[in-house]
Amino acid sequence: MQVYADNAATTKISDAALRAMMPCFETYYGNPSSLHTVGQEAKEVLEDARARVAKCLGCEPREIYFTSGGSEADNQAILSAARLGQRKGKMHIISTAFEHHAVLHTLQKLEKEGFSVTYLDVTQNHNITAQQVKDALREDTCLVTVMFANNEIGSILPIAEIGAICKEAGIPFHTDAVQAVGHLAIDVKAMNIDMLSLSAHKFHGPKGVGALYCRRGFPLTNVIDGGAQERGKRAGTENLPGICGMVAALEEACTNLEANTAKITALRDKLIAGLSQIPHCDLNGDRVNRLPGNVSFCFEGIEGEALLLMLDMKGICASSGSACTSGSLDPSHVLLAIGRVHDVAHGSLRLSLSEYNTDEEIDHILTVVPQVVQTLRNMSPVWRDLMTGKREFIL
Repeated sequence: MQVYADNAATTKISDAALRAMMPCFETYYGNPSSLHTVGQEAKEVLEDARARVAKCLGCEPREIYFTSGGSEADNQAILSAARLGQRKGKMHIISTAFEHHAVLHTLQKLEKEGFSVTYLDVTQNHNITAQQVKDALREDTCLVTVMFANNEIGSILPIAEIGAICKEAGIPFHTDAVQAVGHLAIDVKAMNIDMLSLSAHKFHGPKGVGALYCRRGFPLTNVIDGGAQERGKRAGTENLPGICGMVAALEEACTNLEANTAKITALRDKLIAGLSQIPHCDLNGDRVNRLPGNVSFCFEGIEGEALLLMLDMKGICASSGSACTSGSLDPSHVLLAIGRVHDVAHGSLRLSLSEYNTDEEIDHILTVVPQVVQTLRNMSPVWRDLMTGKREFIL
């Protein structure tokens, strides 16, 4: 049995998205910036797509800017707020210690330019609180950028409460919602979100396309120059096939949100309950405010890379919170941020589900993972030391 349980990394494109893309290759193939009939027909499709994305997010069409994905949108949002703040003499930013690297690396770049960044510590329930944001505000704060939901451990952050605090203080609020859009109900106006980043391939759309919502009136700084596309704020001919595929996937996800959430949450809870029976393991992430499809565990006495390879041999596609799979010996910054020690953080496993997963697949995972964990522990000198008392158990 082949089980794909790495939907937080990317999702299978939906049939609806594929169908929506085809006319853009065959009929609406013009450049939306061209003045001739074929180009203007493509522009009509583009603007229709913009309006449909806006409807899903609760905003105006002119507040949607199409990008290459979430990372580009994150960069543009953060840099725009930073440049605005810099012009006003405000160079302090608030974020969290477990943001995606698209946010963290952009903030680190700004720190080299003289900006000050407060990285909020993660609490015992593997989340942050709105009060932490409020307490960190300063007179020179120019931006709060806090992810909607964590990509590794699934914690859903108190976005509406943070948005209300930022609105009252008159400070721009950006959220990296790449893991949330299509999986959680989002209304940017009701939640007082000024900027939001999303990526199509996280909700069964195509790769290489995303969007930035930016509240009307907020001045965006260009990160890509060279043309007047996207109202002059993002140069480059629009990826119309990708945009249409994204819109179809987003509308399908929003329409079926309640049913999908119920199904995926049930599968998630079954998986969490089963894996919790393995000795000396612990669940990562907020146990209550959690993405429907996220299951993240640390298993003591094993290496995550070996776990992933053995699971793959048994037909299970998963990922690890540890960065060892990308050639680094350092454990995930997210797991360190929630207080996992290095040895434990290296033994992490993330299983992320979608509506395409089945009960039978969950049963297969629950059969295979305990066997593989035990096999690896039997081979591990660290586990031998733990069992003989030379080391103390942490989990």
